[in-house]
Amino acid sequence: MQLTILSTSDTHGFVLPTTYSKRGEDQPFSLAKAKTVLDDLRRHADGPTLTIENGDWLQGSPLAYFAAKVHPDPRLLTAAYDAVGYDAGIIGNHEFNYGAANLQDAIATLNYPILCANILRGKKPAFGKPYQIFERGGAKVAVLGLTTSYIPHWEGPANIEGLTFVDALQTAKKWLPRLRKLADVVVIAYHGGFERDLETGEPTEALTGENIGYELSQLPGVDALVTGHQHRELAGLVNGVATTQPGYRGEDVGKITLTLAQEGLHWRVTDKHAELVKTGHQVPAPQVLAAVATVAPQVEDWLDAPLGQVIKGDMTITDSFQARVAEHPYIEFINRVEMAATGTDIAGTALFNDDGRGFGQQISMRDVVTNYIYPNTLAVMRLSGADLKAALEQCAEYFSLDDHGELAVTQRFLLPKPQQYNYDMYQGIDYTLDIRQPVGRRVVGLRYHGAPVAPTAFYEVTVNQYRAGGGGNFAMFDQSKIVRENQKDMTELIADYLRANPKLEATVDHNFKVQGAQCGA
Repeated sequence: MQLTILSTSDTHGFVLPTTYSKRGEDQPFSLAKAKTVLDDLRRHADGPTLTIENGDWLQGSPLAYFAAKVHPDPRLLTAAYDAVGYDAGIIGNHEFNYGAANLQDAIATLNYPILCANILRGKKPAFGKPYQIFERGGAKVAVLGLTTSYIPHWEGPANIEGLTFVDALQTAKKWLPRLRKLADVVVIAYHGGFERDLETGEPTEALTGENIGYELSQLPGVDALVTGHQHRELAGLVNGVATTQPGYRGEDVGKITLTLAQEGLHWRVTDKHAELVKTGHQVPAPQVLAAVATVAPQVEDWLDAPLGQVIKGDMTITDSFQARVAEHPYIEFINRVEMAATGTDIAGTALFNDDGRGFGQQISMRDVVTNYIYPNTLAVMRLSGADLKAALEQCAEYFSLDDHGELAVTQRFLLPKPQQYNYDMYQGIDYTLDIRQPVGRRVVGLRYHGAPVAPTAFYEVTVNQYRAGGGGNFAMFDQSKIVRENQKDMTELIADYLRANPKLEATVDHNFKVQGAQCGA
Protein backbone atom coordinates (compact mmCIF):
# COMPACT_ATOMS: atom_id res chain seq x y z
CA MET A 1 0.00 0.00 0.00
CA GLN A 2 1.12 3.54 -0.69
CA LEU A 3 0.41 6.35 1.75
CA THR A 4 0.76 9.87 0.35
CA ILE A 5 1.41 12.76 2.75
CA LEU A 6 0.67 16.13 1.15
CA SER A 7 1.45 19.53 2.63
CA THR A 8 1.51 23.27 2.21
CA SER A 9 3.46 25.63 4.43
CA ASP A 10 4.05 29.35 4.83
CA THR A 11 1.11 30.37 2.66
CA HIS A 12 0.90 33.56 4.77
CA GLY A 13 -2.70 34.30 3.83
CA PHE A 14 -1.97 34.50 0.10
CA VAL A 15 -5.24 32.85 -0.81
CA LEU A 16 -5.30 34.38 -4.29
CA PRO A 17 -2.51 34.50 -6.91
CA THR A 18 -1.56 38.11 -6.31
CA THR A 19 1.11 40.15 -4.56
CA TYR A 20 -1.52 42.93 -4.25
CA SER A 21 0.81 45.37 -5.98
CA LYS A 22 -1.99 45.89 -8.52
CA ARG A 23 -5.42 44.52 -9.33
CA GLY A 24 -5.92 41.50 -11.54
CA GLU A 25 -2.59 39.72 -11.10
CA ASP A 26 -2.08 36.03 -11.86
CA GLN A 27 1.07 35.08 -9.99
CA PRO A 28 2.55 31.54 -9.89
CA PHE A 29 1.44 30.79 -6.33
CA SER A 30 -1.56 30.89 -3.96
CA LEU A 31 -3.61 28.69 -1.72
CA ALA A 32 -6.22 28.51 -4.48
CA LYS A 33 -3.72 27.03 -6.95
CA ALA A 34 -2.31 24.73 -4.27
CA LYS A 35 -5.79 23.28 -3.72
CA THR A 36 -6.07 22.47 -7.41
CA VAL A 37 -2.81 20.52 -7.15
CA LEU A 38 -3.85 18.87 -3.90
CA ASP A 39 -7.16 17.76 -5.38
CA ASP A 40 -5.39 16.28 -8.40
CA LEU A 41 -2.83 14.45 -6.27
CA ARG A 42 -5.51 13.09 -3.96
CA ARG A 43 -7.61 11.98 -6.90
CA HIS A 44 -4.76 10.10 -8.58
CA ALA A 45 -2.98 8.76 -5.50
CA ASP A 46 -2.33 5.02 -5.47
CA GLY A 47 -3.69 4.61 -1.97
CA PRO A 48 -4.85 6.79 0.93
CA THR A 49 -3.69 10.37 1.52
CA LEU A 50 -3.15 12.72 4.45
CA THR A 51 -3.03 16.49 3.93
CA ILE A 52 -1.26 18.84 6.37
CA GLU A 53 -1.23 22.64 6.67
CA ASN A 54 2.21 23.32 8.14
CA GLY A 55 1.94 26.80 9.69
CA ASP A 56 2.25 30.52 8.99
CA TRP A 57 -1.19 30.91 7.48
CA LEU A 58 -2.72 33.70 9.61
CA GLN A 59 -0.44 36.63 8.68
CA GLY A 60 1.37 38.01 5.68
CA SER A 61 -1.02 39.14 2.97
CA PRO A 62 -3.20 42.25 2.83
CA LEU A 63 -6.21 39.91 3.01
CA ALA A 64 -4.88 38.47 6.28
CA TYR A 65 -4.29 41.99 7.64
CA PHE A 66 -7.78 43.06 6.58
CA ALA A 67 -9.33 40.09 8.42
CA ALA A 68 -7.27 40.78 11.56
CA LYS A 69 -7.26 44.57 11.80
CA VAL A 70 -9.56 46.38 9.36
CA HIS A 71 -12.73 44.27 9.68
CA PRO A 72 -11.73 41.84 12.42
CA ASP A 73 -13.28 38.49 11.57
CA PRO A 74 -10.96 35.50 11.10
CA ARG A 75 -13.57 33.74 8.96
CA LEU A 76 -12.86 36.22 6.17
CA LEU A 77 -9.53 34.38 5.83
CA THR A 78 -10.08 30.95 7.35
CA ALA A 79 -13.05 30.15 5.10
CA ALA A 80 -10.50 29.71 2.32
CA TYR A 81 -8.41 27.29 4.39
CA ASP A 82 -11.54 25.36 5.34
CA ALA A 83 -12.18 24.88 1.61
CA VAL A 84 -8.86 23.13 0.98
CA GLY A 85 -9.56 19.80 2.67
CA TYR A 86 -6.80 19.64 5.25
CA ASP A 87 -6.73 16.73 7.68
CA ALA A 88 -4.62 18.61 10.22
CA GLY A 89 -2.79 21.88 10.71
CA ILE A 90 -0.05 23.23 12.93
CA ILE A 91 0.98 26.62 14.25
CA GLY A 92 3.70 28.83 12.80
CA ASN A 93 5.56 31.67 14.48
CA HIS A 94 3.65 34.34 12.55
CA GLU A 95 0.35 33.05 13.94
CA PHE A 96 1.17 35.09 17.06
CA ASN A 97 1.67 38.43 15.30
CA TYR A 98 -1.83 39.62 16.15
CA GLY A 99 -1.88 38.06 19.61
CA ALA A 100 -2.88 34.73 21.14
CA ALA A 101 -6.55 35.72 21.42
CA ASN A 102 -6.73 36.39 17.69
CA LEU A 103 -5.11 33.01 17.07
CA GLN A 104 -7.59 31.22 19.32
CA ASP A 105 -10.50 32.91 17.53
CA ALA A 106 -9.10 31.85 14.17
CA ILE A 107 -8.51 28.25 15.26
CA ALA A 108 -12.13 28.05 16.44
CA THR A 109 -13.30 28.65 12.85
CA LEU A 110 -11.21 25.87 11.27
CA ASN A 111 -12.79 22.59 10.20
CA TYR A 112 -9.58 20.60 10.79
CA PRO A 113 -7.65 19.99 14.04
CA ILE A 114 -4.62 22.01 15.09
CA LEU A 115 -1.74 19.99 16.53
CA CYS A 116 0.92 21.57 18.74
CA ALA A 117 2.86 19.58 21.33
CA ASN A 118 5.43 22.12 22.51
CA ILE A 119 3.50 25.34 23.19
CA LEU A 120 1.93 25.03 26.61
CA ARG A 121 -0.34 26.96 28.90
CA GLY A 122 0.49 25.60 32.30
CA LYS A 123 1.23 21.94 31.69
CA LYS A 124 -1.23 21.41 28.86
CA PRO A 125 -1.01 22.18 25.14
CA ALA A 126 -2.29 25.70 24.58
CA PHE A 127 -3.58 25.08 21.07
CA GLY A 128 -5.26 21.85 20.08
CA LYS A 129 -3.77 18.44 20.80
CA PRO A 130 -0.10 17.41 20.72
CA TYR A 131 -0.76 14.72 18.12
CA GLN A 132 -3.50 12.85 16.33
CA ILE A 133 -3.69 9.32 15.00
CA PHE A 134 -5.38 8.84 11.63
CA GLU A 135 -6.41 5.51 10.14
CA ARG A 136 -5.52 5.18 6.49
CA GLY A 137 -6.13 1.92 4.64
CA GLY A 138 -6.03 0.01 7.90
CA ALA A 139 -2.71 1.56 8.98
CA LYS A 140 -2.45 3.90 11.93
CA VAL A 141 -0.64 7.14 11.14
CA ALA A 142 0.46 9.45 13.97
CA VAL A 143 1.09 13.13 13.24
CA LEU A 144 3.01 15.07 15.89
CA GLY A 145 2.74 18.86 15.67
CA LEU A 146 5.77 20.99 16.59
CA THR A 147 6.53 24.70 16.27
CA THR A 148 9.86 26.50 16.43
CA SER A 149 10.42 27.35 20.08
CA TYR A 150 12.30 30.54 19.22
CA ILE A 151 9.12 32.64 19.14
CA PRO A 152 9.78 34.53 22.44
CA HIS A 153 12.84 36.07 20.77
CA TRP A 154 10.58 37.73 18.19
CA GLU A 155 7.20 38.38 19.73
CA GLY A 156 6.26 41.10 22.18
CA PRO A 157 5.38 39.74 25.64
CA ALA A 158 1.73 40.78 25.32
CA ASN A 159 1.22 38.49 22.32
CA ILE A 160 2.48 35.38 24.10
CA GLU A 161 1.55 36.07 27.72
CA GLY A 162 1.07 32.92 29.78
CA LEU A 163 2.58 30.61 27.16
CA THR A 164 5.61 28.36 27.53
CA PHE A 165 7.61 27.42 24.43
CA VAL A 166 9.27 24.09 25.08
CA ASP A 167 12.23 22.96 23.02
CA ALA A 168 10.85 21.13 19.98
CA LEU A 169 13.61 18.51 19.94
CA GLN A 170 13.09 17.57 23.56
CA THR A 171 9.34 17.44 22.98
CA ALA A 172 9.80 15.09 20.02
CA LYS A 173 12.04 12.83 22.12
CA LYS A 174 9.31 12.69 24.74
CA TRP A 175 6.50 11.76 22.36
CA LEU A 176 8.16 9.51 19.76
CA PRO A 177 8.46 6.34 21.88
CA ARG A 178 4.79 6.62 22.81
CA LEU A 179 3.69 7.23 19.22
CA ARG A 180 5.73 4.29 17.92
CA LYS A 181 3.68 2.04 20.21
CA LEU A 182 0.38 3.59 19.12
CA ALA A 183 0.92 3.85 15.37
CA ASP A 184 2.45 2.11 12.36
CA VAL A 185 3.69 5.35 10.78
CA VAL A 186 4.99 8.45 12.58
CA VAL A 187 5.00 11.84 10.87
CA ILE A 188 6.44 15.00 12.40
CA ALA A 189 4.88 18.22 11.12
CA TYR A 190 7.34 20.89 12.22
CA HIS A 191 7.08 24.61 11.60
CA GLY A 192 10.79 25.11 11.50
CA GLY A 193 13.59 24.49 9.07
CA PHE A 194 17.09 23.10 8.82
CA GLU A 195 20.08 24.35 10.73
CA ARG A 196 22.62 22.14 8.94
CA ASP A 197 23.66 21.14 5.45
CA LEU A 198 21.35 18.28 4.51
CA GLU A 199 24.20 16.15 3.14
CA THR A 200 27.18 16.92 5.35
CA GLY A 201 25.48 17.89 8.59
CA GLU A 202 27.69 20.96 8.88
CA PRO A 203 25.98 23.99 10.50
CA THR A 204 24.62 26.52 8.02
CA GLU A 205 23.57 29.06 10.65
CA ALA A 206 24.02 29.85 14.32
CA LEU A 207 22.66 26.91 16.31
CA THR A 208 20.17 28.91 18.34
CA GLY A 209 17.35 26.36 18.36
CA GLU A 210 15.27 28.31 15.85
CA ASN A 211 15.63 25.53 13.27
CA ILE A 212 16.23 21.93 14.33
CA GLY A 213 14.95 19.96 11.34
CA TYR A 214 18.24 18.12 10.86
CA GLU A 215 18.29 17.01 14.49
CA LEU A 216 14.68 15.86 14.23
CA SER A 217 15.58 13.74 11.21
CA GLN A 218 18.20 11.96 13.31
CA LEU A 219 15.70 10.76 15.89
CA PRO A 220 14.79 7.06 15.75
CA GLY A 221 11.23 6.27 14.74
CA VAL A 222 10.49 9.16 12.37
CA ASP A 223 9.13 8.06 8.98
CA ALA A 224 8.33 11.46 7.47
CA LEU A 225 9.20 15.05 8.30
CA VAL A 226 7.17 17.98 6.98
CA THR A 227 9.00 21.29 7.51
CA GLY A 228 8.58 25.01 6.79
CA HIS A 229 9.50 28.44 8.18
CA GLN A 230 12.55 29.06 5.97
CA HIS A 231 10.51 29.34 2.75
CA ARG A 232 12.89 26.88 1.09
CA GLU A 233 11.96 24.40 -1.62
CA LEU A 234 13.26 21.06 -0.35
CA ALA A 235 12.38 17.42 -0.96
CA GLY A 236 14.33 14.24 -0.42
CA LEU A 237 15.67 11.88 2.20
CA VAL A 238 17.49 13.44 5.15
CA ASN A 239 19.16 10.86 7.36
CA GLY A 240 16.82 8.35 5.75
CA VAL A 241 13.69 10.34 6.61
CA ALA A 242 11.40 11.48 3.78
CA THR A 243 11.32 15.26 4.05
CA THR A 244 9.67 18.24 2.36
CA GLN A 245 9.62 22.01 2.67
CA PRO A 246 7.20 23.51 0.13
CA GLY A 247 8.38 27.08 -0.34
CA TYR A 248 6.30 30.19 0.24
CA ARG A 249 2.78 31.46 -0.53
CA GLY A 250 1.63 28.11 -1.92
CA GLU A 251 4.18 27.97 -4.74
CA ASP A 252 4.66 24.23 -4.12
CA VAL A 253 2.85 21.29 -2.62
CA GLY A 254 4.97 18.83 -0.67
CA LYS A 255 4.43 15.18 -1.54
CA ILE A 256 5.84 12.29 0.50
CA THR A 257 5.07 8.78 -0.66
CA LEU A 258 5.53 5.94 1.83
CA THR A 259 5.25 2.32 0.69
CA LEU A 260 3.79 0.15 3.44
CA ALA A 261 3.84 -3.62 3.83
CA GLN A 262 1.46 -5.40 6.17
CA GLU A 263 2.98 -7.66 8.78
CA GLY A 264 0.24 -9.36 10.79
CA LEU A 265 -1.84 -6.65 12.43
CA HIS A 266 0.69 -3.92 11.73
CA TRP A 267 2.26 -2.08 8.82
CA ARG A 268 5.91 -1.31 8.12
CA VAL A 269 7.42 1.35 5.89
CA THR A 270 9.48 -0.33 3.15
CA ASP A 271 10.19 2.58 0.83
CA LYS A 272 10.13 6.38 0.90
CA HIS A 273 10.07 9.13 -1.68
CA ALA A 274 9.69 12.91 -1.44
CA GLU A 275 9.10 15.57 -4.08
CA LEU A 276 7.61 19.01 -4.63
CA VAL A 277 4.84 19.76 -7.10
CA LYS A 278 4.73 23.28 -8.53
CA THR A 279 1.40 25.09 -8.47
CA GLY A 280 2.05 28.13 -10.64
CA HIS A 281 0.59 26.87 -13.93
CA GLN A 282 -2.65 25.68 -12.33
CA VAL A 283 -6.08 27.29 -12.41
CA PRO A 284 -7.21 28.50 -8.96
CA ALA A 285 -9.69 26.16 -7.30
CA PRO A 286 -13.24 27.55 -7.52
CA GLN A 287 -14.03 26.48 -3.93
CA VAL A 288 -11.27 28.74 -2.59
CA LEU A 289 -12.25 31.60 -4.88
CA ALA A 290 -15.85 31.29 -3.68
CA ALA A 291 -14.74 31.38 -0.04
CA VAL A 292 -13.30 34.89 -0.48
CA ALA A 293 -15.56 36.13 -3.25
CA THR A 294 -17.19 38.76 -1.02
CA VAL A 295 -14.15 39.99 0.89
CA ALA A 296 -11.62 40.03 -1.99
CA PRO A 297 -13.06 43.12 -3.73
CA GLN A 298 -13.41 44.85 -0.36
CA VAL A 299 -9.69 44.33 0.23
CA GLU A 300 -8.86 45.76 -3.20
CA ASP A 301 -11.02 48.84 -2.56
CA TRP A 302 -9.36 49.35 0.82
CA LEU A 303 -5.92 49.05 -0.79
CA ASP A 304 -6.77 51.70 -3.38
CA ALA A 305 -7.75 54.28 -0.75
CA PRO A 306 -5.58 57.40 -1.33
CA LEU A 307 -3.40 58.57 1.52
CA GLY A 308 -1.00 61.17 0.15
CA GLN A 309 1.27 62.22 -2.66
CA VAL A 310 4.91 62.98 -3.33
CA ILE A 311 4.98 66.58 -4.53
CA LYS A 312 8.75 66.87 -4.94
CA GLY A 313 11.45 64.33 -5.67
CA ASP A 314 11.23 60.58 -6.21
CA MET A 315 10.46 57.91 -3.60
CA THR A 316 10.37 54.91 -5.95
CA ILE A 317 12.87 52.11 -5.46
CA THR A 318 14.37 50.91 -8.74
CA ASP A 319 17.42 49.12 -7.30
CA SER A 320 16.99 47.51 -3.89
CA PHE A 321 20.73 46.86 -3.48
CA GLN A 322 21.58 50.51 -4.06
CA ALA A 323 18.78 51.52 -1.68
CA ARG A 324 20.75 49.71 1.02
CA VAL A 325 24.13 51.13 0.04
CA ALA A 326 23.09 54.80 -0.07
CA GLU A 327 20.22 56.30 1.86
CA HIS A 328 16.93 56.23 -0.07
CA PRO A 329 14.04 58.68 0.46
CA TYR A 330 11.63 55.83 1.28
CA ILE A 331 13.92 54.53 4.05
CA GLU A 332 14.35 58.03 5.46
CA PHE A 333 10.57 58.44 5.39
CA ILE A 334 9.96 55.21 7.35
CA ASN A 335 12.52 56.19 9.96
CA ARG A 336 10.90 59.60 10.34
CA VAL A 337 7.50 57.95 10.85
CA GLU A 338 9.06 55.85 13.61
CA MET A 339 10.55 58.93 15.25
CA ALA A 340 7.28 60.83 15.09
CA ALA A 341 5.38 57.89 16.60
CA THR A 342 7.73 57.49 19.56
CA GLY A 343 9.27 60.91 20.18
CA THR A 344 12.87 59.93 19.51
CA ASP A 345 15.45 61.35 17.12
CA ILE A 346 17.20 58.06 16.30
CA ALA A 347 15.45 55.23 14.46
CA GLY A 348 16.35 52.18 12.41
CA THR A 349 14.48 50.20 9.78
CA ALA A 350 15.15 47.66 7.05
CA LEU A 351 14.11 47.27 3.44
CA PHE A 352 12.55 43.92 4.20
CA ASN A 353 12.85 42.24 0.80
CA ASP A 354 13.58 43.02 -2.82
CA ASP A 355 9.92 43.29 -3.83
CA GLY A 356 9.23 46.71 -2.32
CA ARG A 357 9.05 49.54 -4.83
CA GLY A 358 8.74 52.51 -2.51
CA PHE A 359 6.16 55.21 -3.24
CA GLY A 360 5.13 56.67 -6.56
CA GLN A 361 3.68 60.13 -6.91
CA GLN A 362 0.28 59.02 -5.59
CA ILE A 363 0.37 56.98 -2.38
CA SER A 364 -2.37 54.52 -1.45
CA MET A 365 -2.80 51.93 1.28
CA ARG A 366 -1.69 49.41 -1.34
CA ASP A 367 1.70 51.11 -1.44
CA VAL A 368 1.97 51.03 2.33
CA VAL A 369 1.17 47.34 2.87
CA THR A 370 3.18 46.03 -0.09
CA ASN A 371 6.30 47.86 1.10
CA TYR A 372 5.97 47.49 4.87
CA ILE A 373 5.00 43.82 4.90
CA TYR A 374 5.22 42.91 8.60
CA PRO A 375 2.74 43.74 11.39
CA ASN A 376 5.41 45.37 13.52
CA THR A 377 4.86 47.61 16.49
CA LEU A 378 7.56 49.98 17.71
CA ALA A 379 9.79 49.91 20.76
CA VAL A 380 12.06 52.60 22.16
CA MET A 381 15.27 51.16 23.55
CA ARG A 382 17.75 52.75 25.94
CA LEU A 383 21.02 51.73 24.33
CA SER A 384 24.57 52.47 25.25
CA GLY A 385 26.85 53.82 22.57
CA ALA A 386 28.58 50.43 22.66
CA ASP A 387 25.23 48.69 21.99
CA LEU A 388 24.51 50.98 19.07
CA LYS A 389 27.92 50.44 17.53
CA ALA A 390 27.62 46.66 18.00
CA ALA A 391 24.27 46.70 16.19
CA LEU A 392 25.77 48.64 13.31
CA GLU A 393 28.73 46.26 13.15
CA GLN A 394 26.31 43.36 12.84
CA CYS A 395 24.43 45.21 10.08
CA ALA A 396 27.74 45.77 8.29
CA GLU A 397 28.10 41.98 7.97
CA TYR A 398 25.36 42.17 5.34
CA PHE A 399 28.03 43.34 2.89
CA SER A 400 31.14 41.65 1.55
CA LEU A 401 33.61 42.41 -1.21
CA ASP A 402 33.59 40.29 -4.36
CA ASP A 403 36.69 39.21 -6.28
CA HIS A 404 36.89 42.62 -7.92
CA GLY A 405 36.63 44.49 -4.63
CA GLU A 406 33.06 45.57 -5.32
CA LEU A 407 30.30 45.55 -2.74
CA ALA A 408 28.14 42.42 -2.69
CA VAL A 409 25.62 40.84 -0.34
CA THR A 410 27.13 38.26 2.01
CA GLN A 411 25.87 34.83 1.01
CA ARG A 412 24.37 33.91 4.37
CA PHE A 413 21.92 36.81 3.96
CA LEU A 414 20.76 35.23 0.70
CA LEU A 415 20.90 31.48 1.36
CA PRO A 416 19.34 29.26 2.49
CA LYS A 417 16.74 31.94 3.25
CA PRO A 418 16.87 35.61 2.17
CA GLN A 419 17.40 37.81 5.22
CA GLN A 420 17.33 41.35 3.89
CA TYR A 421 15.19 42.18 6.93
CA ASN A 422 18.28 41.73 9.11
CA TYR A 423 20.12 44.72 7.65
CA ASP A 424 18.99 47.97 9.29
CA MET A 425 19.60 51.55 8.21
CA TYR A 426 19.50 54.30 10.81
CA GLN A 427 18.40 57.91 10.87
CA GLY A 428 19.50 60.50 13.44
CA ILE A 429 23.10 59.35 13.61
CA ASP A 430 25.94 59.72 11.11
CA TYR A 431 28.07 56.73 10.28
CA THR A 432 30.07 54.92 7.61
CA LEU A 433 30.28 51.18 7.08
CA ASP A 434 33.75 50.54 5.66
CA ILE A 435 33.56 47.02 4.24
CA ARG A 436 37.29 47.12 3.50
CA GLN A 437 37.86 46.59 7.22
CA PRO A 438 37.59 43.31 9.14
CA VAL A 439 34.21 42.25 10.53
CA GLY A 440 33.69 43.96 13.88
CA ARG A 441 35.75 47.02 12.93
CA ARG A 442 33.77 48.42 10.04
CA VAL A 443 31.81 51.22 11.72
CA VAL A 444 33.66 54.52 11.47
CA GLY A 445 32.72 58.14 12.06
CA LEU A 446 29.77 57.27 14.32
CA ARG A 447 28.35 60.60 15.53
CA TYR A 448 25.18 61.92 17.14
CA HIS A 449 24.35 65.62 16.75
CA GLY A 450 27.87 66.18 15.48
CA ALA A 451 29.62 64.63 18.48
CA PRO A 452 31.17 61.15 18.63
CA VAL A 453 28.90 58.45 20.05
CA ALA A 454 30.43 57.59 23.41
CA PRO A 455 30.45 53.88 24.36
CA THR A 456 29.21 54.60 27.89
CA ALA A 457 26.62 57.25 27.00
CA PHE A 458 22.98 56.27 26.54
CA TYR A 459 20.62 57.01 23.66
CA GLU A 460 16.93 56.42 22.98
CA VAL A 461 16.55 54.50 19.74
CA THR A 462 13.36 53.37 17.98
CA VAL A 463 13.25 49.99 16.23
CA ASN A 464 10.49 47.50 15.56
CA GLN A 465 9.48 45.04 18.24
CA TYR A 466 11.07 42.12 16.39
CA ARG A 467 14.48 43.75 16.50
CA ALA A 468 14.03 45.12 20.01
CA GLY A 469 13.58 41.61 21.34
CA GLY A 470 16.82 40.50 19.71
CA GLY A 471 15.22 39.18 16.53
CA GLY A 472 17.80 38.37 13.88
CA ASN A 473 20.20 37.32 16.66
CA PHE A 474 21.04 40.90 17.61
CA ALA A 475 22.40 39.91 21.02
CA MET A 476 22.95 43.52 22.11
CA PHE A 477 19.15 44.04 22.09
CA ASP A 478 16.64 42.48 24.46
CA GLN A 479 13.33 43.23 26.12
CA SER A 480 15.01 44.57 29.29
CA LYS A 481 16.31 47.60 27.34
CA ILE A 482 12.86 48.70 26.14
CA VAL A 483 11.73 51.87 27.91
CA ARG A 484 8.41 52.41 26.12
CA GLU A 485 6.39 51.15 23.18
CA ASN A 486 3.84 52.24 20.62
CA GLN A 487 1.44 49.32 20.30
CA LYS A 488 -0.13 50.52 17.07
CA ASP A 489 0.68 48.47 14.00
CA MET A 490 3.34 50.12 11.85
CA THR A 491 1.06 49.97 8.82
CA GLU A 492 -1.47 52.07 10.70
CA LEU A 493 1.23 54.48 11.88
CA ILE A 494 2.39 55.05 8.31
CA ALA A 495 -1.20 55.64 7.16
CA ASP A 496 -1.84 58.02 10.05
CA TYR A 497 1.33 59.95 9.27
CA LEU A 498 0.32 60.30 5.63
CA ARG A 499 -3.16 61.50 6.55
CA ALA A 500 -1.60 64.15 8.78
CA ASN A 501 1.09 64.99 6.20
CA PRO A 502 -0.49 64.20 2.83
CA LYS A 503 2.06 66.12 0.75
CA LEU A 504 5.58 64.68 0.96
CA GLU A 505 8.94 65.74 -0.33
CA ALA A 506 11.37 62.94 -1.11
CA THR A 507 14.46 63.86 0.89
CA VAL A 508 17.67 62.28 2.09
CA ASP A 509 20.31 63.76 4.37
CA HIS A 510 22.93 61.12 3.49
CA ASN A 511 23.63 60.42 7.13
CA PHE A 512 25.15 57.03 6.33
CA LYS A 513 27.25 55.52 3.58
CA VAL A 514 28.73 52.14 2.73
CA GLN A 515 32.24 51.93 1.33
CA GLY A 516 33.82 49.14 -0.68
CA ALA A 517 37.41 48.69 -1.80
CA GLN A 518 36.88 50.28 -5.20
CA CYS A 519 34.29 52.91 -4.39
CA GLY A 520 33.16 55.48 -1.91
CA ALA A 521 29.51 54.43 -2.02
